[in-house]
Amino acid sequence: MKIGKVALKNKVILAPMAGVTDSIFRQLALEMGCALVYTEMISAKGIVCTSQQTLRMLDFKEKPIAVQLFGSDPAIFAEAAVICARYKPDLIDVNMGCPVKKVVTKGEGCALMRKPQHAFAIVQSLKKAVDIPITVKMRTGWDENSINLLEVATAVQEAGAAAIAVHGRTRAQGYSGSADWSLIKKVKDAINIPVIGNGDIWCPEDAQRMLKETGCDAVMLGRGVLGNPWLISRTVHYLATGELLPPPKPSEKISMALHHLELSVQAKGEHIAVREMRKHIAWYLKGLRGAASIRNQVMKATTKEEVIKILKTIDRV
Repeated sequence: MKIGKVALKNKVILAPMAGVTDSIFRQLALEMGCALVYTEMISAKGIVCTSQQTLRMLDFKEKPIAVQLFGSDPAIFAEAAVICARYKPDLIDVNMGCPVKKVVTKGEGCALMRKPQHAFAIVQSLKKAVDIPITVKMRTGWDENSINLLEVATAVQEAGAAAIAVHGRTRAQGYSGSADWSLIKKVKDAINIPVIGNGDIWCPEDAQRMLKETGCDAVMLGRGVLGNPWLISRTVHYLATGELLPPPKPSEKISMALHHLELSVQAKGEHIAVREMRKHIAWYLKGLRGAASIRNQVMKATTKEEVIKILKTIDRV
């Protein structure tokens, strides 16, 4: 599969997730065989205003990578893209899917889908600003009464988008209910650029079923990888061979949690890493015997050694 001039080694892509897909998580995803990773969504305005906190999000080593921008002003998007280009991302993605209230009330995220011509203008401004493939991640519409993904998909393709990722839910659904894969198929049938399917992929079989039912060119894994990066490697293997690898053993989960913790401490320092890792460890512990008690202990830990000591008490059978 190719997105513009970027060739991907397989059909498994990691979704951008705020507060999750930092550099460490992206590194783990690539270790698991992921074909493409995305940054967390980054404010175009923050980049233009040279916010140091925002610019640090552009300091990546992972490849291939898409920088996902959010905002509403085509001119600011273009200016931000020029700055992004200095960091040499493989793709620049426009967030048209975030459902969070504080984002959409500013006319950003999924609110962009309410104005297809404005979505067109944003992609067009980015195409004119940089020689980097521009992609779009969108939902099916604002709510069930305004399913307009075909109109938006057609508009951004005309503006020059190189690929579109579709999460099969409306903004009103958030992350509830079920993703409507039939709408992903309608987009795939209507446009001639790659379509990436997203939503409700919890196991390798789901990924294969999405590819078959929608005809999409690749699958994007989101919440299914939380505490379960093996979903990536198992899906890559299953799509390539038809063989379903076993899920990770408890011992593998604990070893990965410790590896993730160590990488985070090296990158961010102990104080920040231990606190940020609490949610990740809770996800790794899901389904393990005594997980609730262990999770409560981890939530109170303040040092790396405390966390390691707690995790090493877990029965790894």
